[in-house]
Amino acid sequence: MTEKIILGIDPGTTIMGFGLIRVKGKKIELISYDELILSKLSDHYLKLKKIFEKTLSLIDHYHPDEIAIEAPFFGKNVQSMLKLGRAQGVAMAAGLYREVTITEYAPKKIKMAITGNGNASKESVAAMLKQILNMKEMPKHLDATDGLAAAVCHFYNSGNTISSGKSYSGWESFIKNNPNKVKK
Repeated sequence: MTEKIILGIDPGTTIMGFGLIRVKGKKIELISYDELILSKLSDHYLKLKKIFEKTLSLIDHYHPDEIAIEAPFFGKNVQSMLKLGRAQGVAMAAGLYREVTITEYAPKKIKMAITGNGNASKESVAAMLKQILNMKEMPKHLDATDGLAAAVCHFYNSGNTISSGKSYSGWESFIKNNPNKVKK
């Protein structure tokens, strides 16, 4: 029976949610979920450093085979989008640094995979995850279940070709698939 670990990340500069699941064949089980609280830090660069270090720490401790990360949604506030994109980027950089395959999922795709409704609330996603994974209690903030939802979404989508997901197995793969992002 094949076994793998998936790390799901909901990047953010106030709270980064994350969750880990173990996949055994066609079954999943909860390993851990939590959040990194960054709101007490006023320096944006220090927040990015903490996100990078926490992601490396999770990778080094749990040895995930794959990372599923929530892609930034498009909002009206450009500064917020930029900060969120940076948070996602440093989490991805940590995964790429440790050569863990990364797949991005749009928030609506994650919600659809978990609840069947792409516009579901965070509370609905958390309630469904509680059922799916037999969770005893819910976290204080729902960012942890959002990270966990990314991992479960990835499990549901594994084996399928995902048109909205982008996977990279390392820096070389990223560069090969994104030649326009390389400055020469």
